Amino acid sequence: QVQLVESGGGLVQPGGSLRLSCAASGSRFSASAMGWYRQAPGKERELVAAIARGGLTNYAKDRFLISRDNAKNTVYLQIDSLKPEDTAVYYCNAGDSFSQVMSLGGRYWGQGTQVTVSS
Repeated sequence: QVQLVESGGGLVQPGGSLRLSCAASGSRFSASAMGWYRQAPGKERELVAAIARGGLTNYAKDRFLISRDNAKNTVYLQIDSLKPEDTAVYYCNAGDSFSQVMSLGGRYWGQGTQVTVSS
């Protein structure tokens, strides 16, 4: 079992940067692939970044950077050059494999953190 708690969202001006954090509890964090998804109003949830358990394999959309600290049971999402279209609820995700997180998402989801990009 993995519990995920996101933090770091908020209101940001266009062009700004933000770093989201996802703290995981449970003993399986280091064995889990991790990812970040987002869902904007009226749109489907979409993958923005994913990282394998060892951290050597990862994927991220342009302007996004994912990293993890297994010693702290935390995964991060750095977002640069924020745009209004980045406005969404961002969800942390954990799964058994990188391919699972990349495709439909892993078994475990956080509650989400709101990111709003507006002047």
